[in-house]
Amino acid sequence: MPGLRAPSACLTFPVILRGDESRAGAWLSATAPASRLYNGGTVGGGQGSPGPHVGSDLDFVLFQVHGHKGVKFQNWAKTYGCCPEMYYQPTSVEEIREVLALARQQNKRVKVVGGGHSPSDIACTDGFMIHMGKMNRVLKVDMEKKQVTVEAGILLADLHPQLDKHGLALSNLGAVSDVTAGGVIGSGTHNTGIKHGILATQVVELTLLTPDGTVLVCSESSNAEVFQAARVHLGCLGVILTVTLQCVPQFHLQETTFPSTLKEVLDNLDSHLKKSEYFRFLWFPHSENVSVIYQDHTNKPPSSSANWFWDYAIGFYLLEFLLWISTFVPGLVGWINRFFFWLLFNGKKENCNLSHKIFTYECRFKQHVQDWAIPRCRLIAIRVLQAELSAGHGPDKVPNDRVGPCRAGTGPHLLLPLPRPYGKDVPRLDYWLAYETIMKKVGGRPHWAKAHNCTRKDFEKMYPAFRKFCAIREKLDPTGMFLNAYLEKVFY
Repeated sequence: MPGLRAPSACLTFPVILRGDESRAGAWLSATAPASRLYNGGTVGGGQGSPGPHVGSDLDFVLFQVHGHKGVKFQNWAKTYGCCPEMYYQPTSVEEIREVLALARQQNKRVKVVGGGHSPSDIACTDGFMIHMGKMNRVLKVDMEKKQVTVEAGILLADLHPQLDKHGLALSNLGAVSDVTAGGVIGSGTHNTGIKHGILATQVVELTLLTPDGTVLVCSESSNAEVFQAARVHLGCLGVILTVTLQCVPQFHLQETTFPSTLKEVLDNLDSHLKKSEYFRFLWFPHSENVSVIYQDHTNKPPSSSANWFWDYAIGFYLLEFLLWISTFVPGLVGWINRFFFWLLFNGKKENCNLSHKIFTYECRFKQHVQDWAIPRCRLIAIRVLQAELSAGHGPDKVPNDRVGPCRAGTGPHLLLPLPRPYGKDVPRLDYWLAYETIMKKVGGRPHWAKAHNCTRKDFEKMYPAFRKFCAIREKLDPTGMFLNAYLEKVFY
């Protein structure tokens, strides 16, 4: 196994336990029947210039949608970016059809972007880029079924207040809500809790605009195989137009954080999972220190332990400065981990609020991230990683990473964030290679939105039905219009 040439600036190592992702595209299904289509018109009555209807057999069309040249796209962490040839912000289905028709005529590739939070190049392109931010409306709220239908470009941060008005909520959320409904499902976004699946398991219907301009309505009863694939679509099947999400009655959560040790958590993992509906923990490498986080339903009124001095002055500004210093003096990393655990995580804290305000938190550090799911019985991988950090390479060479528990089903997610203090990159490639090697040996799978070095050969071993997903993609997009460098590595 390669040695860990550890970056000098890392935070904690989070682990998350999640539900059965096999219900949502994790089995990556088979070919697509072409029934129940919408041809023409605007799904949900989108605003803007409708333009002419564009079908799969048109050789020429009068384009009315306006694009922009010279736009530079960067993801939120500023770790990946690109300069698309044209940048579009459509307001209707017809405008998107026009972009796709132009792409077909000019043999251009297309990528759709939303919140731009993916810490990889999955959204990058030098062709046409479609930003869905102007297709962001709530189209329908079905109180009887407790379902909401939204345009795919709506940010979850904007959806939460709308659901609040109707006394509804999503049963599980990721840590970030500045992401779009269409994007958050497409990358297999997860949170934690063994009774809950990835966010895509909450999708009951979606509409997909295929590369030839056809709109497919997909659910478990209509275009079922495309539906299975499109719930984790990777941006490679077409353009997600609308998403219908299964909601639950609005609820409050109490978050309780308390200190523990890595040995205690691993020895009593089943007990922790039974005690809390949404459980995760943060491990501070170069130590046995762990911060355990429980999130559970409560009727208590909102309360907060937030404190600007400790959360920002110390927990962000001072920490960022010390992490920056550690890029020159790597031996400080272990000390920083232990010191900040003692300073900020050595006591019990409680917060109560609406579920979406507890699930999501402010990500303050721009960072590189890896994130792998492994079988629950293989959590010993943390010990293997711990040994790699200390054996031969010295704890002074490896930074503090955060490990949080995964959701139910497949097992925990091991997140490996490497902060970039003041935007400074840190050495990471050798470190990541060793981490990936460990994850592969224990049967891990990388998060689709995160950086990784896996290829089609790897994914065919990880996902028994991966070839079925590829067959769907090739049928819907035979010319590879929605591919890019990231996806070529995945599919070829």
